[in-house]
Amino acid sequence: MSSLPLTLQEISSAIYTVRGKRVMLDADLARLYGVETKQLNRAVQRHVERFPADFMFQLSNIESESLRCQIGTSNAGRGGRRYQPFVFSEQGVAMLSSVLHTREAALINIQIIRAFVAMREALSLHKELAGKLEQLEHRLGAHDTEIHTLFEAIKQLMMPPKPPPKRRLGF
Repeated sequence: MSSLPLTLQEISSAIYTVRGKRVMLDADLARLYGVETKQLNRAVQRHVERFPADFMFQLSNIESESLRCQIGTSNAGRGGRRYQPFVFSEQGVAMLSSVLHTREAALINIQIIRAFVAMREALSLHKELAGKLEQLEHRLGAHDTEIHTLFEAIKQLMMPPKPPPKRRLGF
């Protein structure tokens, strides 16, 4: 059973990027909601029309194996899952509150959605900072060449003038 309130860190650690989307595993969501994974999946299957492909999808064997290596879940055949897990996007998580009819599910959904929003804002801030840093590097690069040219001109002015070439006397 989950304990309210969950911290942003607890929720964020259960959000992964798969196929370029931030998603949560069905098992992690079930744990947060305080239900069994099969109970959560049954509720979703009863209302499958509410979960289009961009809200929920099943992982491929390769994606599942990759996540298994990252998060340390058990291997199939050793007490692990018999099928590939489902993952839910932010919109899919929001839709879950309509199929899980408990007060706790609604409260946890609010916290999960806030975690997704916080992650999106943090990523946006990082992208903005990276863009500003790139602009600064570009500007400094232009300044470096200008400063180098200026130093070369100063060095030439500091050098004593070359004496005029001596004229040879005689034939």
